[in-house]
This record gives sequence, structure tokens and C-alpha cells, in this order.
Amino acid sequence: MTWLKALLGYAWRKKLVAKDEFYFVLMSMEEGTSHQWQNSNELRIRDSKLDLFSKENDQRTEISSASFNTILPDDILEKIFSFLPVLGIIRAGSVCKRWHEVVHSGKYSWSRMPPQRPWYFMFTHSKNIVGYAYDSTIKKWYNFNFPCLDKCNWFISSSCGLVCFMDYENRNRILVCNPITRDWKQLQQPPNGKSPDYSALALSVDRFSLSYTVAVVKSNQIPHDFLQWEFTIHIYESENCLWVASINEVLEGWRGGDECVICNGILYCLVYSFSGNNERRHGLVKHKLRSNSPHVSLIRTMIPVPCPLTCGRLMNLRDKLVMVGGIGRHDRSDIIKGIGIWELWNEEWREVARMPQKFFQGFGELDDVFASSGADDLIFIQSYGAPALLTFDMSHKQWRWSLRCPATKRSALQLFTGFCFEPRLEMRS
Repeated sequence: MTWLKALLGYAWRKKLVAKDEFYFVLMSMEEGTSHQWQNSNELRIRDSKLDLFSKENDQRTEISSASFNTILPDDILEKIFSFLPVLGIIRAGSVCKRWHEVVHSGKYSWSRMPPQRPWYFMFTHSKNIVGYAYDSTIKKWYNFNFPCLDKCNWFISSSCGLVCFMDYENRNRILVCNPITRDWKQLQQPPNGKSPDYSALALSVDRFSLSYTVAVVKSNQIPHDFLQWEFTIHIYESENCLWVASINEVLEGWRGGDECVICNGILYCLVYSFSGNNERRHGLVKHKLRSNSPHVSLIRTMIPVPCPLTCGRLMNLRDKLVMVGGIGRHDRSDIIKGIGIWELWNEEWREVARMPQKFFQGFGELDDVFASSGADDLIFIQSYGAPALLTFDMSHKQWRWSLRCPATKRSALQLFTGFCFEPRLEMRS
């Protein structure tokens, strides 16, 4: 149906192809769907079955992929493909050599495609980072493996089709990749390469210029003073392929953590209190990335969290800062009693939703920390102890379980994790 809408809506309106040719493309692209990426041999075998549709009367000639390719120029073919979801475009690239070239060389139409519904990549801790990708548009899982990754312990951030990874053991090893096109590169090491006590990573992509910014936040304890922590921010810009800025400040009674995000040109970081009389162990500090004004102390930008949290996860949803947090009990803030979602409005948190008890019970009630990420208007929440995936639609305020992930839990100690990303074709690392 997707192909029919795309082709009939554009090529037929332009009178570029005949009815029989629509049947050829429609059947070759949509006959059968599996949970794995289809290869070109499978698609060519299926094309051979379509001769039955090639003759409506004596004046019709036999339809072939060659005739279709002859009629449509590259720019028109690329335009037609742009009406499809990303998975449909990938499958189109497996039909024949010419379509493969159009899919992998086309950039203009891909950049004009609307934002795609996010995918969620789930994997288990093992020697290799191999797992399953959940397509939230058609609600299916696919076997999926990431290029360039040789282990599972990474700090991860994603934005507009790109995913950034920072090695958990070697914090100077930072990679940026497009998981759909398999394009990737390793960034040069950030300045001051000593290993920090705590780190966080954030990636932000400009949809218009296609450039991106990477922020690395490091936190180190000052020797012989457990209340003072050195807080450092390093900024990388892809336009000049350089680390362009560094911020260094000593925080009294607060340390950095592993959670930060860039939203509307501002870097937000969760920090943790070392003060014994502070019932709210988390706080939010912010730093404006591109500003000609003097640097403002991070402590002066502190925004309190809305309630005691067991953990917090920050995300940028349509240029709005959203936090998913485990709600701690008032008498024991380290014990989770629920999961909430908040949105930051003018430096004040507004509660969006709380996870209903029927979803929380048996899913998150035993886990004071959990994985959560989001894109567009969709939030994913995953317990580390199981491959179950819960989604929350910000637009419709709906909670829903995803289709069951094919991953299986093989032992009681096996852990799962994951993150979401937007599938895009035009983004380059």
C-alpha cells in the first residue's frame, strides 16, 4: 500500500509510467516481509513471478525492470523513493543495480524527507554488540548489528540519524556513525585525556546544515576533599573537525554523572548531591554552547528536580527538554515507587504523565534504575533485567507495550539495555 500511494501519487500523476509498471514495482517491493533484511537474490526471484501481470491485451508488451528504468530518470526515481519509509527505500536498493545506486547516491530528496519515527535498538551484554531494532512505524523487530562496535560498554547519544559512542574504558575513543548507511568515523581525542571518575555524552545534529556537535562532560574528585569535584565540558564541532571549547569549574557538594543532553543550543547535565541534608539527590545545570557573554557559574544555573529521584534520563523531544525519572519514596529516596515524565518549561518542571500501576507492577518496581531514551514524540522505557519494552506517546499520552522482542533471557543475571535513534539516509559522520 505504501508503494501504491507513492507511485500512483507521483509518477502516475506525471504520466511517466503505465499501469502494468505499477504492478511490477508494487509486487516486487511488497511481496512478503520478514524480520530480517531481504537480499537482492530473493527479490529478483520474486520478480520472475510477475510475468502474469504483463499482458492485459495484444498491444501490451512484456514488462521488465529494464523498461521501468528506461522511463524514469534518476531524479524522478529518487523523488518517488522519498515517499517511502526508510525501510522501503532500503529494500528498493536491493531490487537492481540502478536502484541501488539511486538509493545510495541520492541526498537531496533524503534531506527533504520529514523526521522518521524512531527505532529502538535493544541488545544484551555480551562480547559483541548484536541485537534487534524495533521499527515503531510498522511495529516490527529486525535482526540488527551496528558497524564499528566491538563491545557493549559505551556511553551513547543519538540525534537526527546519527549515533555517537564513547568507549566506557577509554573515554578518549569517540565514534560517530549512521547505523542505516553504515557510515562511521572516529573523532580525534578531546583535550586533557586523563580518565575521569564520571563521564557523560551528548550529540546534537543540525537538520539544515547537517553538521553536528558533540559534548563530553567529565567529573573528577579533588584530591583529599570528597565534597569538591572538578567539572569539565569539552565541545566538538563537525564543521571544522575540532574541539573548540572547554569549560572547567569546581563544584562544591555536587558531582557530575552519566546523563546530559543538548536542547536548543543548551547543554543540560544532571548532577548529584553529596550533601547529607539534601533530600533531592539530583539537580540540573545548564551551559549555553554558543554564547559571546561571559561564562555563568554552573551552580547559579541549578534547576531543582521535581521530586526525589532514584535515577533520571534526559532527552530532547522536538526541541523540548524531557526527563524520565524513577520516583523515590520520601522516607527512602533510593527505593522506587513509580516512574514519571516531566517537561521543562521556563526553568520549571511540568509533570506530563506517571506510569500506570498496571505497567509499573512487575516491570519497574524492583529496578531503581532503568534505560530510557526518546525521539520525535515517542519515549522508550526498558528494564535492565528483561527484554520488555514500554513506549509512551507524548502527543496522545498513551502507554503501550511494544511487540515482544525476539531476544531471550538465558540466565537470571543476564542484562539488557538499548537506545533509540532516528533512521535517516542523508546523514554523514
